[in-house]
Amino acid sequence: MKIIDVIASPGLTGFYFDDQLAIKSGVEHDGFTYLGEPKTPGFKAVRQRGESISVMLILEDGQVASGDCAAVQYSGAGGRDPLFLAEDFIPIILGEIAPKLVGQELDSFRKLVDLVENSQRENGERYHTAIRYGVSQAILDGVAKAQRKTITEVILEEYELPMVLEPVPIFTQTGDDRYENADKAIIKRAGVLPHALINNVETKLGKDGELLLDYVIWLRNRIMTLGGDDYRPVLHIDVYGTIGLAFEDNVERMVDYFIQLEKAADPLHLRIEGPMDAGSLEGQIEQLKALRVALKARGVKVEIVADEWCNTYEDIVKFVDAQAADMVQIKTPDLGGIQNTIEAVIYAKKYGVGAYVGGSCNETDSGGRTAVHVSLAARPDQMLAKPGMGVDEGYMIVHNEMNRTLAVLKRDRETRSRGAN
Repeated sequence: MKIIDVIASPGLTGFYFDDQLAIKSGVEHDGFTYLGEPKTPGFKAVRQRGESISVMLILEDGQVASGDCAAVQYSGAGGRDPLFLAEDFIPIILGEIAPKLVGQELDSFRKLVDLVENSQRENGERYHTAIRYGVSQAILDGVAKAQRKTITEVILEEYELPMVLEPVPIFTQTGDDRYENADKAIIKRAGVLPHALINNVETKLGKDGELLLDYVIWLRNRIMTLGGDDYRPVLHIDVYGTIGLAFEDNVERMVDYFIQLEKAADPLHLRIEGPMDAGSLEGQIEQLKALRVALKARGVKVEIVADEWCNTYEDIVKFVDAQAADMVQIKTPDLGGIQNTIEAVIYAKKYGVGAYVGGSCNETDSGGRTAVHVSLAARPDQMLAKPGMGVDEGYMIVHNEMNRTLAVLKRDRETRSRGAN
């Protein structure tokens, strides 16, 4: 089955592009947006609409395989690729990517994605991570359609992974509406929650961490009240480096604070993502590892999750090799081709580090569904419900795709088993 054409269309994402640098500097909220001037190159406002590009492969038999190019909410921050706007990149996809794919046989996902992932433009630069991300989704979908298999099965076979017919825990994020949306996540019995978007010291963490501590106490009590005796989700909170800012990167003070958080969360297990931002890859690895070692020395079971500066497959390998975190977020759009997410999960698990197939609220339904198949095949510890910050929509997309796929795979296994007998 060959690709006979490539087309593209502009789209919107499930959230927005936010200028993290401006937000961290303390710009004021104004309704759903922010006041003040942007600080990250490419932004025209602190918050602006998220954009995507749908890439569609037309197959010989008339089928259409698709994938969505999208970038993360905080584009241009922490070493990531710049802002991704549809009008800037559709001409590149049609003019430079399409000729590489038209006429290609859809016989191997891993072979075809190399045509884009390892290509360079005339100026010597690689294609934007969002382009590589969306095109790889389309190729993966195309191979699955050509072979009449689920995407999960294509990944299992090409990476020689065992099939496990169990769901992967889903991590649901609340955004700024961290109370009402936490209720939604609890009612839906999400396996991991709430993210909570703690991205400012004064208004969300507290100068001594008191605001987050109060929130963890509320969240723990709310789960016990609303969730019932048989519901014990993992608490996973992203603090965007604000703990390091509040405690001046003093490891002992940070450990003391983590002890308070652990007591507040008990009996729920707690993960803290991005406790500090050292401003560089090497610095982040060094500081996270120092904090992790100090926590273990004091018997603190709170886990550290790497996010900032842990952007590419190569970055993830460095964090894992250094044992700098208990878990790495594998932020799918930042890694470019989806094959890098698969390989990152495999690598982290091999060396005993937790794997989290994340991504961004600023993706699309296509990225969310593809991440489900990656997760069912590669088996990370958790995956993100995406896109959006509303809980319901992203959780529905991911949860339903997971259950549909598991039902199909179980049916196929049972059919083969009956046939063998």
